This record gives sequence, structure tokens and C-alpha cells, in this order.
Amino acid sequence: MGDVSDQPLILGIETSCDETGVGLVRGTTLLANAVASSVDEHVRFGGVVPEVASRAHLEAMVPTLQRALSEAGASLGDVDAVAVTAGPGLAGALMVGVSAAKALAVALDKPLYGVNHLVGHVAAEQLENGPLTEPVVALLVSGGHTEILLVEDIATSATLLGQTLDDAAGEAFDKVARLIGLKYPGGPNIQRAAEEGDPAAIRFPRGLTSQRDLERHRYDFSFSGLKTAVARWVETAEREGRAVPVADVAAGFQEAVADVLTRKAVLACQERGISTMVLAGGVAANARLRDLTRERCAAAGIELRQPRFSLCTDNGAMIAALGAAVVERGLPPSSLDFASDSSLPVTQVLVG
Repeated sequence: MGDVSDQPLILGIETSCDETGVGLVRGTTLLANAVASSVDEHVRFGGVVPEVASRAHLEAMVPTLQRALSEAGASLGDVDAVAVTAGPGLAGALMVGVSAAKALAVALDKPLYGVNHLVGHVAAEQLENGPLTEPVVALLVSGGHTEILLVEDIATSATLLGQTLDDAAGEAFDKVARLIGLKYPGGPNIQRAAEEGDPAAIRFPRGLTSQRDLERHRYDFSFSGLKTAVARWVETAEREGRAVPVADVAAGFQEAVADVLTRKAVLACQERGISTMVLAGGVAANARLRDLTRERCAAAGIELRQPRFSLCTDNGAMIAALGAAVVERGLPPSSLDFASDSSLPVTQVLVG
């Protein structure tokens, strides 16, 4: 690979949801990771409002870019290529990032790479522990996506093994948080409440884990039944005049989610003969999920790789990392007229 300074400097831009991310990367070396979040603006709505997120991206783009350049001790003239999230994500939010990336690429006369947000989450791990030894199984868990991927080549190939049939895990956290009186975003608030609870006090159902379900949906997930079970439990307690033990409900729910996610991901590794798993995505910042994944991978002899917390949530560094892998492979850049795609399939790493 040579000296890090000899490798191209990749600028990555991420605006798929409510974080404006700008990152700078050389190879698998992280130089800057600047993020501006609009999450506080969405709290009163109990979820992300696309129009609010898009406006926030517009306002945050230039300051976040300047912060990333300052953090890296670099100027725009040092940039060798621009990478941007082309999808999936919120249509309006994606357009802001893609427009900014196109403007920068034209102004700097540098190649532009529109890349897949989901594969970017996997690429973020390379900034932690260096290049992946492929193939790997990736358990990708975020607010909008819950998938098990087989990644044979981070720059070109990702195969979908399983996915959620309804709510993503992050959505389920948000909905259950609302049911038990916790604020948005649900993930961190449920985790905090669960620390005071007993995960064994209430056993909630594990979706798609019966023998029959495993035959038809071996690596798939379903969280709508779990969400309904929590709602019914809470309703019954309230109807009977019992106080709802928020900490126990949170702990029991969190345990059910972590149990199913880790069980199916380990199964995918074992059945595919893959010895490395990557845990990625915003919900991968959940401490219980990280601990249980580590525990079960160790028991199964699987190497677990996971990015630090700041690289789990949406960020520009992960997009720069994926861009760096694409550039290293010598793949052609995207055309300047490519459109963002809110439903870009995970199998498409790079848009044309």
C-alpha cells in the first residue's frame, strides 16, 4: 500500500437522514470526521421530518466541510476525489449531499463517486482495524435498515442474505420508547432505562425464530410482533392499575432485539463458512447488542470487527472510506448526471 501520504485524499459527504457528515480519509486512515446532527429539531415530532432534515443539511454543509478540512489540516486543493452517499435514504436529504458533491467535483476538477450508504457502514470498520479480510458477514442495524450482508469485495460486491420484513430495529426502538413514555430517539433512551432493569423479568417474543419460520426466513427479521407484544403488556398493566416497570420493559425489549439479531448473524457466518463478522450501523452503538454479539462470536470462533461509536452512526468518514476502496480498485467514477436513489439496492456499491 505504501506510505499513507502517498495515497489519494478522499472527501466523503453523507446526508441520507438527519446527520450532515463530511470526512477525509487516505486509504484506511481517518483524518477527519465532522458531523452536524439535526436530531434535536426532530424530537418534538417523535421522528425525522424529511423537509426539516433537508433544510438542516443545506445550512450545515459548508460549516461541516470547513470543520473537516480544519481537523485534517488540509485544503480543498489537496482533495483527490469526492465520494457521496447516492442512496438509500430520504430523497430530499440525499439531493443536498449529491448536489454539494457535484459542485465540489466540478469546481475542483476531481472525480466523483456516488456510493451506497449501507456498504459505507461496513467500510467504516476499515478505519478502525485496517483492510477487511474478505469475505465477511455484516450485520447492519440502523434506524431504517436491518440486514445481514455477505460482503465479498467492499468496493464491488455485497449480497443480501436477510432483512427485516417490517420495522427496522431502530424504528422498533423509537416506537417502543414512545409506548413506555421515553423520548425520541428511542435507542439511547431505552439503553439508559434498560441499565436499571432486569432483562429476564419480562420475556418478549423473538420474531421469525420458530423452526417453521427459520425454514422460510432463515436470516430475516421481524420486529412488528415484538412491538405489539410490548404494547399489549403495557396496556394490560395499565388496565389492571399496575405501575409500568419502564426499566424492566426496556431491558426485556432490548434483550429480545439483541438476541434475534446476534443469533441469526452468527448462524449466517456458520452456515456460509465465514470466520469474520462486522457489526455496523447506528444501532450497533447499543452496548447490549455489542456485548452479546462479542460473546456469541467468541463462543463460535468468529472474529468480530466493529467500528467505534462515532463511526457507527451516519458520518462522512465511512463514505470517504468506501470511496477510497473504490478508487484503490481503479473503478471508473460516476457520471456527473447521476441521480440520488432513495431505494438504492445494497447490491449496487457504486452508481454509474
